[in-house]
Amino acid sequence: MLHVVSKEDAVACVLRHTREMRTQTEKVPILRASGRTLACDLQAAEDVPAFDRTTVDGYAVHAADTFGAGAAIPAQLTVAGSVAMGEEPQFSLHAGECAAISTGGMLPQGADAAVMIEHTDNDHGLCLVYRSVAPGENVTRRGDDIAAGSTVLRAGTRIGAPQIGVLSALGVYEVPVFRRPVIAVISTGDELVQKDPAAGQVRDVNGYLLSALIERAGGEALFYGAVADERQRIADALKDCLEKADAVLISGGSSAGTRDMTVGILDELGEVFFHGIAMKPGKPTIFGTAQGKPVFGLPGHPLAAYFVFRLIVAEYLRTILQAPADKPLRAAVLSTNVPSNHGREEYLCVRINERNEAVPLHTKSGVISVLSCADGFIRIPRDTEGLEKGANVEICEL
Repeated sequence: MLHVVSKEDAVACVLRHTREMRTQTEKVPILRASGRTLACDLQAAEDVPAFDRTTVDGYAVHAADTFGAGAAIPAQLTVAGSVAMGEEPQFSLHAGECAAISTGGMLPQGADAAVMIEHTDNDHGLCLVYRSVAPGENVTRRGDDIAAGSTVLRAGTRIGAPQIGVLSALGVYEVPVFRRPVIAVISTGDELVQKDPAAGQVRDVNGYLLSALIERAGGEALFYGAVADERQRIADALKDCLEKADAVLISGGSSAGTRDMTVGILDELGEVFFHGIAMKPGKPTIFGTAQGKPVFGLPGHPLAAYFVFRLIVAEYLRTILQAPADKPLRAAVLSTNVPSNHGREEYLCVRINERNEAVPLHTKSGVISVLSCADGFIRIPRDTEGLEKGANVEICEL
């Protein structure tokens, strides 16, 4: 018989025993930083751009010299020179002067705007401007993008292509990141095989599923493989993984049956803090520590294992990597009544139809394909009779 705790109490328990297990930091080259987690707030050491620059091909001007210009009466400006790309202009503009310039070129002193070349003519050293511009028009000012001293990226930010762009603009080519925590994955079950299954056997899904989830969450997966339902072999696998990893996930062997030995093994090697969570799917979940490292016992059914990782294990990784909390993906209304009187918080995969309705995808915990066709999942609170058609729901990312 499992003595269950609420999902909130389970998360609180996990964080209470792992919050101080901060992972170390390291610096990696910028081209290897994608997918890593930033280890500290990043302040800009300089302005971006570092100078006033034009955003168009044309002429740098003092905007006031173009006021009133039109097709019938163009402004007539003397061309004082041209600005070479990648160089600082060695001249200044005076009243009634302009300078030829290309997109991205540095504005010469005295210029505060740029006129597009389409709105000009060049007549023997005179630039005829047929359209007026306002101060700052067609120009990016120094620091418009990033101001020196501003915080541009926060600790816990998952680095992707947009962040790589910011880092390169600031000249940060060695990026401070958290070391990826190594999370070992053990699958248990006599029926599990890695290749073609015989009658009564199944391929190991959870080992690969959980490894992929670990990598997505910012960790490094250490896939131990499948272990038969033999107490000593599971215990040996756990000991081996505790030597190599920062945490261990054991898939299967967490229910209350006679062949479910994980809780007993963990109790012998360390301490069990809870066995059972009031959530569906995922009730027979175990959490404890051994050798000072967290150990999670996850259900053997793939869908249940997925949600336990997504809602429990991911919180541990998010905390030690200082990553931001999850936010709902979108809001929608429920397309149909959903009964739920299990006394457990229930999580249900949904897809979004053309009317922005959340359509429940009813399934069983032993299946996996529903995850690949769902747009997200919804939460049904514990101790309710379910949700009625038309109820407002928040859809979370899978």
